[in-house]
Amino acid sequence: MRWSTYRSPLDGREHIAVLRDGLLHGCRSHTRLLDLLRDDSVTLCEAGQNTLADPLERLSVADADLLAPIPVPPSIRDFMAFEDHLKPILRARGAAIDPAWYEIPAFYFTNPAATLGPTDDVPVAPGAVELDYELEVAAVIGRPGRDLTPRSAEAHIAGYVLMCDWSARDLQRRERGVGLGPVKGKDWATSFGPYLVTADELPTRHAEPGPELTMRAEVNGRAYSQGRLGDLYWSFGEMISYASRGTEVRPGDIIGSGTVGTGCIADLAARHSPEEYPWLSAGDRVRLAADELGAIDCVLVPGPPVIPLRLAGDLRKGE
Repeated sequence: MRWSTYRSPLDGREHIAVLRDGLLHGCRSHTRLLDLLRDDSVTLCEAGQNTLADPLERLSVADADLLAPIPVPPSIRDFMAFEDHLKPILRARGAAIDPAWYEIPAFYFTNPAATLGPTDDVPVAPGAVELDYELEVAAVIGRPGRDLTPRSAEAHIAGYVLMCDWSARDLQRRERGVGLGPVKGKDWATSFGPYLVTADELPTRHAEPGPELTMRAEVNGRAYSQGRLGDLYWSFGEMISYASRGTEVRPGDIIGSGTVGTGCIADLAARHSPEEYPWLSAGDRVRLAADELGAIDCVLVPGPPVIPLRLAGDLRKGE
């Protein structure tokens, strides 16, 4: 099934819906997908069947204000699971992939409060000028689990959603030297596609680390990125297993794949040239899409000004 969260033009309130034959079928029994993610997808499936049989309302996708399927996820872990994304960027710096990357699926936590819907404007991070998109797919946890094996972890996936991890590369580069993060270079915006698509709706190939999906991106109508989710080095089962090590993954948690090969400007500029693939700026329109998962189609807009932490005369340096 394809689930969405939307704001109805009839009552102005948020609802969830099942997409079928181009129409959103509003759910009567629940208003949040989080409330349906708590078991082996049984509740989600039953609610979907009941919704299609007796919808609260039916409306076209064009008439609905689509939000992120889970507007405020409990947590967002973003991994770095595509080898083909890392190699060209590191090669351009004269570096190679750290051997530890092949031993553990590394991730960082980003900001659930910065979640945006598929068509929301994206305000520029304060003070940033090197703006980038990152084309990703995320798994959504459907039931809790702790210390999961890679195989058992796959059963905890409720579905998949398209994801864009917006990045301010100049802020990210400066933060990297401190030894923590990424922080403000990453937490200003994360966009999610319109639908949470259950795994049974997605094509798979034997032994592939994720569903067989083609992922694309364009900027101002020009084709930029194209890759395959099946090119993951780390599978979603392995990522979730590592995330659950010594702790609990919970319903609604987001597990981002990291950027697919060619899936951001930093990657493309390293493969080609910065002149051919310049950084984004306010006014640019970015469209990301993946088979079956729908599209993120949004415009970057000016962000708020930087608020100084200290006056120039108050700056102190360590001795």
